Amino acid sequence: MNAAPQLTLDAIREAMPAKGLFAAGTWRWSPQPLVLSKAQIRELEGLGHVLASFQRASDAIYRRSAKGKIPSWIAESLDRGKPEWLVDAQRRSDAAEQFPRVIRPDLLITENGFALTEIDSVPGGIGVTAWLSAQYEAAGFSVLGGGRGMLDGFAALLPAGGAVLLSEESADYRPEMEWLLEQLGEGRDIKSAELLQADDTRDFYRFFECFDWQNIPALPAFAARGGKLQAPLKPHLEEKLWLSLFHLPGLRKLWQKELRGAHLDRLKQIIPTSWFIRDVSLPPDAVLPGLHASSWQEVMEFSQKERRLVVKISGFDPTAWGSRGVFIGHDLPAQEWRDCLQRALADTEHAWVMQEFHESSIIEHPIYQADGSVAMERGRVRLCPYFFTDETGYTRLHGCLATIVPIDKKKIHGMSDGVLTVVTSE
Repeated sequence: MNAAPQLTLDAIREAMPAKGLFAAGTWRWSPQPLVLSKAQIRELEGLGHVLASFQRASDAIYRRSAKGKIPSWIAESLDRGKPEWLVDAQRRSDAAEQFPRVIRPDLLITENGFALTEIDSVPGGIGVTAWLSAQYEAAGFSVLGGGRGMLDGFAALLPAGGAVLLSEESADYRPEMEWLLEQLGEGRDIKSAELLQADDTRDFYRFFECFDWQNIPALPAFAARGGKLQAPLKPHLEEKLWLSLFHLPGLRKLWQKELRGAHLDRLKQIIPTSWFIRDVSLPPDAVLPGLHASSWQEVMEFSQKERRLVVKISGFDPTAWGSRGVFIGHDLPAQEWRDCLQRALADTEHAWVMQEFHESSIIEHPIYQADGSVAMERGRVRLCPYFFTDETGYTRLHGCLATIVPIDKKKIHGMSDGVLTVVTSE
């Protein structure tokens, strides 16, 4: 009988690129991918078109709001803190059909299925996931997306060659991008975003956050002349606020108009109930939908049991990624909870959102220990499937990164005691 496949720790160490895969940290490893059920795999594979449709619907709603055809506060809220040139760039008529070619949702595995906490259209982890997929396939596993899925997906973004525009703010991801481009061969390289010229005509993939624009002097002029980037300059699509606007009762008919019924139903299943934290006055007989509170001041006085809620900065800020701008209500002392909501309500430069807290299911998975042995450990999982849209508009799953963290962690991200692996089917 053949032995079950296993990715050995020696194989991981020998295959690790000389420069590593991430500049600011290390992770733990596992001898095998995370196993998902066939039903879960089908759900993941079918999610790409749904999310691509959601981004198109969001953009359509934003544009109608910007033109005054529907309430203007929608676009105004999404444009908070953004410079005028960037607002103009994303409202350009020739940008109407430009959309992110990479979509990566963050999904929690819960007792009730997947829960979507955010959508990233300029995601890190592409190179890491590609490398892991290749290592596990070489060890004999069948991995979701295949051993070359991530490489092929990214290659299609720059089919004739070009450059990845990578900023100093994103420098921690340079090692994985360097490894990725090495695998794709000649014709693609990394260019410092700070050295971008307004008249550059190469094909570029944007790997920097729009909030970092002041460190990229030529970017406003590049955008003004209609310069195009894979991962277009549409920062409104990178706002978590869309997850709250999706649940807003007053916008229900807009979403019904912009989305197919099946896509709408799927989004309702995976997007946790969310709220836009903004200072509004309600009539005495009105309540904030789903909160049974007539004001945010009342929400500030919620008991710890009532505070199973997550407060997040929406976007366009360095704290909007990596769980740095995330506050879990039932983990905060009462005064810190009040302070958090007061800060969100007073912030005129950023939108803030609140979501229902969804408890991640606990799984058991084999993990390498410091001495090289393997032990079964209990943990919580975040899935990051990577969907790439080809030039014909078809969106397909090319790989999936799984992050497993100890069960005492409420926030799941690439921490040093987290485990990175990929996904296989049972």
